[in-house]
Amino acid sequence: MKGAWAGGCLGALACSILLVPAGPGSPAAAGAPATDPALRIESAAQAWLTALDPARSMKAALPFSSEERFNWGYVPRQRRGLSIGAMSAGEWRAARALLESSLSQRGLTKVDSIVQLEEVLFGLQGSAIRNPGLYSFTLFGTPAAQGAWGWRFEGHHASLNWTIRDGRLVSSTPQFLGADPAEVRDGRQRGTRALAAEEDLARALVLSLSPEQRARAVADDDAPPDILTGDSRTVARLADEGIGYGDLNPDQQGQLLALLEEYASVQPEAVAQARLEQVRAGLRGVRFAWRGGLEKGQGHYYRIQGTSFLVEYDNTQNNANHIHSVWREFQGDWGRDALAEHYATAPHHAAARVAAARRTP
Repeated sequence: MKGAWAGGCLGALACSILLVPAGPGSPAAAGAPATDPALRIESAAQAWLTALDPARSMKAALPFSSEERFNWGYVPRQRRGLSIGAMSAGEWRAARALLESSLSQRGLTKVDSIVQLEEVLFGLQGSAIRNPGLYSFTLFGTPAAQGAWGWRFEGHHASLNWTIRDGRLVSSTPQFLGADPAEVRDGRQRGTRALAAEEDLARALVLSLSPEQRARAVADDDAPPDILTGDSRTVARLADEGIGYGDLNPDQQGQLLALLEEYASVQPEAVAQARLEQVRAGLRGVRFAWRGGLEKGQGHYYRIQGTSFLVEYDNTQNNANHIHSVWREFQGDWGRDALAEHYATAPHHAAARVAAARRTP
């Protein structure tokens, strides 16, 4: 077989490749230690590159300095890198191992469900762009223990970005996941809800609010047509609307933290823990805002904003059966903050800093 989804995931073998579960030795398997996943991601990326022939390897890897690293998106379009449909079965197995190394089991399950929704859309629309084989893997830089590099998995309703510096994962955002349909209502996948918890936990929280609390939390009876930040390369703080963490009772605070954990848990345990530690360090600045209807089936939007991060969720399109969700870091997307600090302080960049200072008038 030339590729895992050449012409779409319509064959049993093709679909079975996607659904290979994480085995006992897989990084995504339950019980893996909460250690920085950078080393295993590096190893898996090197193995994937080794599996590619020279021509595919050149297509798959771009310079770390490439502007393409920031050219992310979540709609069907042509993408740089190597698509699944262009890979041989062996190359796809190595690519799959790279994806497994970079996600938790929960995250891998969400991604698998999202990719399989392309089959549903193909059945509804018959369009060639509804094809799991169009998801792409792209490396930026050279996977190595020293220096900076990263990689991206991207396609319709998925954009996952990781940046590694000197053997340490310094960024796992932007993290975008979407689902269309949010709930499959007919056919073989009937009942599938790829991002069920992201919807249900938030609605449970807003419905638990007292009338006084809800008056603060619900910023508008109408929801916007999409996440407000879209696919922008940088994000700034949005308006401080909504209810503050400190104005929730203990049970509601737990619900809000559980919702944030659902987003963070897409990533390996150590990465998720680091994110949540950062959240807990700034809980006084966290706010939850809702827009739109409160009942299932009504268009709705919410966001959770802290001093350093923004989570956005929107479900308004296709009669409120089409989810977009994202976790952004104001300074840390693609490791910008960590890389800036590195270049400003690392001894091996001293010559470059001196040269830059000389060029400054």
